[in-house]
Amino acid sequence: MNETLESFYNHLLGIESPWEVSSIKRDSQQREVTAIVVYKQDLGYYCPECKRPAKLHDHRTRRWRHLDSCNHKTFIEAAIPRIECEEHGLRQIPVAWAEANSRFTLEFEAAVIIWLKEACIVAVAEYFTITWDQVDGISSRAVKRGMERRKIIKTKHIGIDETSYQKYHEYVTVILDKENDNVIDILHDRKAETLKTWLKTQEIANFSKIESISMDMWDPFINAIKANFVDADKIIAFDRFHVSQHLNKAVDKVRSAEHQVFMAAGGFSILTHSKHQWLKNSNRTDNRESKRREFMPLTRLNLKTARAWRIKEMAALLWEYCNMGCAEKAWKRLLYWISHCRLKPMIAVGKTIRAYLWGILNAIRLQVNNSMLEAKNAKIQKIKNRACGFRNRERFRNAILFHFGGLDMMPVATR
Repeated sequence: MNETLESFYNHLLGIESPWEVSSIKRDSQQREVTAIVVYKQDLGYYCPECKRPAKLHDHRTRRWRHLDSCNHKTFIEAAIPRIECEEHGLRQIPVAWAEANSRFTLEFEAAVIIWLKEACIVAVAEYFTITWDQVDGISSRAVKRGMERRKIIKTKHIGIDETSYQKYHEYVTVILDKENDNVIDILHDRKAETLKTWLKTQEIANFSKIESISMDMWDPFINAIKANFVDADKIIAFDRFHVSQHLNKAVDKVRSAEHQVFMAAGGFSILTHSKHQWLKNSNRTDNRESKRREFMPLTRLNLKTARAWRIKEMAALLWEYCNMGCAEKAWKRLLYWISHCRLKPMIAVGKTIRAYLWGILNAIRLQVNNSMLEAKNAKIQKIKNRACGFRNRERFRNAILFHFGGLDMMPVATR
């Protein structure tokens, strides 16, 4: 039996009863194919809310973009019936091939979503010959769909950190479920009140069994956690890499000052071109390279920078303790050393560490850090750079949740 062009497009587009393709229009100049779809009136009209029989009010013609067929842009065009229901009033009969308020079919949106996971908005827009705003609309609907489907997150370990949104100290706050490595939500700034309000009002996650909250030594975050968790002093864990960052900055200040003294005295400094070696983690696997072998003799000289470096290296070892009594004694010995080292940048960092020692000890006891969130932040920055920035925070939030929210975003036909 020969298949007609209309029945072929019925199968190609996935059109099912009570709809059917009645005719096909082809524009050879624009290389477009339009499938005209009609509603089978003999099946009657029913309210989409209560499923009761209803009267026809009128028709509204709409048009949807579908995936290309035979190198032609393909569209679906249909006169959508609007019915009058005694209970629900005026309602439009839904279509199975597209979501409400979308001008693209489900298959088209699904293809765009798959491409967006691997390519930037510009590339996707060019490939599908649609605008940036249309791609963004598909992405936004996908995130909204995924957030509506997402079940309540029950997690014991979360991480909180800020990531830059734009230049000039513009930040957003990232909240990560560390058990599943998924972003829970994005807050539009890094203020204490914003995080405090979110923790009180959010319905995304269940934090009743929370065991650890990893974060930087950032007072607004600390205050927000203390305002919402009665045992905050036991579950807040300060990130070891953030502590190391403070120590590295202090070491570099000591090196810079000592380097300038050498240069002023004789125009030559033994510390020239050694900056990154002082800051490098000694536990890295690439420490056998020639530059590192040339650097190590410097650490044994009577230099202020060498003293600061030894303090930094000792601090890195103290995170490996298992016995909390020994860990606390070791950190206090280190703080005593720092307070007597006569190096102002190191003394300043020592005061900071002393003030937040309770959270450092929590991190050792709980064996947690924010490395997973730091890695996620690096990926977020790649997404931002690939998109050449974002117009506003809401689009930035959607992009982060799109890629790292662990959401089920694919559209599904309604029946």
